[in-house]
Amino acid sequence: MSLLEAIVLGLVQGLTEFLPISSTAHLRIAPELFGWRDPGAAYSAVIQLGTVAAVLIYFRKDIVSLVAAFFRGLARREPFGTLEARLAWFVLVGTLPVGIAGLTLKKFIENEFRSLYVISGSLIVLALILLFVEKRASHQRTLADMRWRDGILIGMWQALALIPGASRSGTTLTGGLSLGLKREDAARYSFLLSIPATTLAGVFELKHLLEAQTRPSAMALWVGTLVAFVSGMAAIAWLLRFLRTRTTLVFVVYRVALGVLLLALLQTGKLRPMSGAENVEVPGEPGTPPVEKQLTD
Repeated sequence: MSLLEAIVLGLVQGLTEFLPISSTAHLRIAPELFGWRDPGAAYSAVIQLGTVAAVLIYFRKDIVSLVAAFFRGLARREPFGTLEARLAWFVLVGTLPVGIAGLTLKKFIENEFRSLYVISGSLIVLALILLFVEKRASHQRTLADMRWRDGILIGMWQALALIPGASRSGTTLTGGLSLGLKREDAARYSFLLSIPATTLAGVFELKHLLEAQTRPSAMALWVGTLVAFVSGMAAIAWLLRFLRTRTTLVFVVYRVALGVLLLALLQTGKLRPMSGAENVEVPGEPGTPPVEKQLTD
C-alpha cells in the first residue's frame, strides 16, 4: 500500500465514519474505483482507531463525567443514581449485541458480506428505513429521557451495522430517532456508543493484521490512522452543527443515489462484486502457506 492510498483511505474513513453513509462501504468502493487492491476488513478496523481517538478527544469531558459517575455509583451502591451513571450503563449494555453478532458472523463480515451487491442493497434499504423513521419520529426526547429499553434497542440497531453499507452511525441514529430522540441527542449518543465497539474491533483485528504474511506497512497504518483522526474530528463537529437545524434527508438521497450507481456499475461490468485478493489455504494441504486467490462473482 502506498502512502497516497493510506492518506485517501484514512480521509475516507474519517469523513464517513460518523456520517450516516457507511465508512465500510466507501472503504470498499474507493479502492475499486481507483484500481487499488481491497485493503481488507482488518485494515479498515485498525484505522477506525483514529476515529475512536477523535471521539475520545472531542467528547473527553462527557466521557470523564460518565466514567466518574459509573464508579461513583458503584462505590455508593447506587449504580443508576444519576443521569451520567445511567448513560454509562446504557453504553455498556448497548455494546453487547454488536459484540455477540460480530464474533458470530466474523467470517461472513470479512468475506461474503463485503460484496458490492450487499453494500449497494444495504445502502438503499437502510436509507429508506431512515427516511421512514425521520418522517414519523417525534424528535422530542433528550438523553435525560433515555431508559434501559432505549439503550438495548439502539444497541441492537448498532448490530445491523455489521452489514457493510448499513453504517454504524446511520443505524444507531435511526434507532435513536425511532425512539423519539432529538437528532442532535441521537447523534451524540451514537458517538458515545461507538467508542467500545470500534475500539474492541480495532484492537481485535490489529492482532490478526500483524500476524498476516502480507499486510500494509507500519507507515501506511500510522498515516491512515492519523488522517482518519483529523478528518474524523472535523466530521463530528460538522454533523452535530448540521443536525441542530436540519434533517437527515440529504444523507438518504446520497445513500440511495450511491446504491443505485453501484448497482448500475455492477450490472454493466464496470465493477466486480468481489474484486479483492484474499489469502486462502490450498485445499487438501493443511499447514501449507497461504496463496493468493482472486475472488470473482
